[in-house]
Amino acid sequence: MRIKNIAFASVIGMLLTTTGCDINSSANRKHQQEADSLINIAYETKDYQRIAMLADSLKETGDLSEGKAFFWLGYASDRTHKKRMAELYWTKGLAVMDNVDTPEELEVYAAIASRLTGLKSTRGEYEAGLKVAIPALDYLKKHDAKMTSDYINLLIYQGSCQSRLGLSEDTSNKSLEDGYQAHLDNMKKNPNAIAYRDAFVGVINICYNFLEIHDYQKAMYWIDRYGKLLDDYDKLPDARSDYADKQRARYYIYRASALEGVGRKAEAAKVYEDFLETSYSLTAEGLILGSDYLRQVGLWNDAADNLSSTEKLIREYGLDYSLQTIQEWMLKKFYVNMMAERFDTVRAVSVQIVEHLDSAITKQRRQDAIEEEAVRQKEAEMTAEKERMERQQWWTRLAVMAALILALVIYIFVRNRMAARLKKAHEQLKVAYDQLEETTAAKERMESELRIARNIQMSMVPSVFPDIKGLDMYASMTPAKEVGGDLYNYLRLGDKLYFCVGDVSGKGVPASLFMAQATRLFLTLAKQTMPPAEICTRMNDALSGDDNESVMFVTFWLGLVDLTNGHLSFCNAGHNPPVIGCGGDDVMFLKMKPNVPIGIMPGMEYKGEEMDTIKGRPFFIYTDGLNEAENKEKEEFSDERLLEILRNTHFTSAQQLVEKLSAEVEVHRDGAEPSDDLTMMCLYLK
Repeated sequence: MRIKNIAFASVIGMLLTTTGCDINSSANRKHQQEADSLINIAYETKDYQRIAMLADSLKETGDLSEGKAFFWLGYASDRTHKKRMAELYWTKGLAVMDNVDTPEELEVYAAIASRLTGLKSTRGEYEAGLKVAIPALDYLKKHDAKMTSDYINLLIYQGSCQSRLGLSEDTSNKSLEDGYQAHLDNMKKNPNAIAYRDAFVGVINICYNFLEIHDYQKAMYWIDRYGKLLDDYDKLPDARSDYADKQRARYYIYRASALEGVGRKAEAAKVYEDFLETSYSLTAEGLILGSDYLRQVGLWNDAADNLSSTEKLIREYGLDYSLQTIQEWMLKKFYVNMMAERFDTVRAVSVQIVEHLDSAITKQRRQDAIEEEAVRQKEAEMTAEKERMERQQWWTRLAVMAALILALVIYIFVRNRMAARLKKAHEQLKVAYDQLEETTAAKERMESELRIARNIQMSMVPSVFPDIKGLDMYASMTPAKEVGGDLYNYLRLGDKLYFCVGDVSGKGVPASLFMAQATRLFLTLAKQTMPPAEICTRMNDALSGDDNESVMFVTFWLGLVDLTNGHLSFCNAGHNPPVIGCGGDDVMFLKMKPNVPIGIMPGMEYKGEEMDTIKGRPFFIYTDGLNEAENKEKEEFSDERLLEILRNTHFTSAQQLVEKLSAEVEVHRDGAEPSDDLTMMCLYLK
């Protein structure tokens, strides 16, 4: 009988687990869509640091898959010229996606494989590129995922690497031909400018590859196809004339170079004259493109004239005098002017190279050291994370099995575990701060440890918000430095919801430590169901007095809302007044009694207040990093601008309102560095 009871309990447990998975699946999909939306916003604004931060934090919460997170981390690293870090992330991404089969996962897999192959090919590591491309293409073919632009790029990268390595012409030609035909199929299904631009990228890579290895006959074959694509592109309704002019100019130079290479010099000169008729040929970039042909035919004086725009192009690109700039631009200019016997210019360019070479070498060594340390640190973090995840999975399986008969024990275990995590996070943050003080001379290591501190701090504020019928809630925190002193949090107890926003005096690590203490106290006291005023009083007693040697304080706004009727109890400790309403003339600041910030005066008794209901009107709380944000002319964003925007904004969701104001602040700053942390929270109770 006892055995039957245990078996019956096991079956019931499995059914409950399966049912729970079905209930949670829709919520998980919603969180994943929100995560994709946040990263796409950062992608469109080219905010590569935010892409990396979001990918890291959303991977931790499970809202972003490991493969997709590693793709975005590699992308952000690549765009900020951290090539070795990008290679590490993309290599790790392929490793964790070795058994994917859904269309979305296969698309991410193809994107990672294409980016990694392109990175290796650009560095001249053709054999290493093939080791990525060949198995990736086989895997995508096996799962019938052959029509994405990344798959097509993989085919072209494979063919280019094969030709560079001198492998079988039939093999490399087939790869290139398959890639080109795939582009044609894609353009046939999607006859728009975007599909054609994807095809241009592929064909340009092929043409450039054959010109580089001086296989001019094959180059001519592909250049003819390049011209046919341009003719078809011009007929599209959404074709851009400036883009077409630039592509036409490149086509003429490629064709002139190939004709010169096969000995058809008169035709080459005529095609170069066609190049000079394009608008692009008059730009600094176009002049340097034209110098490639002029050097090939030995017109050194004309080539030297074109390369006189080198410094202008360096300024337009915002480049510094790195080793790459000296090699790609300055040495070319030196050589051409020497062949043209313009010795005054040769001498001037030599002086420029000598002036910048030592600092360029020093800078390159420093950058290499920084990136090497970052790669080493990230590899160690990934190894530790893998071990932690394996341990966590083992404990999770054990917890599910034990939950059937040890529900109370599991509850106590989880509660203690969360407390231990919070304590561990606080200790890690303190250790990181101590290490920073001891290693200020080593800038690279300090930056690495500050990133760790930032990750720890960001993990202490929630990134997932209550999924409660009738409640829409969202918040964001953006530190001005690597770590900051702002905070927000919430705690749901039945039909009651505590929520708070705070701003610690000062910036950086000291403020983040004080923020961690304030957050811990809020959660501890709120769990005891104290009213907001009493919580503020208790927090002030704990954070002020002799223990507060640095005389730090925190402005704090704390609310307790009844989710059934919208009744609000709150206490304001020296914080900015919240705003009630959105999309109308009734938007206003909440009028409140003054209380001093927490941590200044021990023994203070804080006064609380109440509102009958906040139902039906958005409730917006923020720190002074919003209204006091400054542009380059030191003009503040201001309370008036905040009210004006809210009155003229149609409320769609709490997340939309927070992201709208975040974008407005970015526009107002107009490139100025943020002077303070920025935290915003919005609640809407239907």
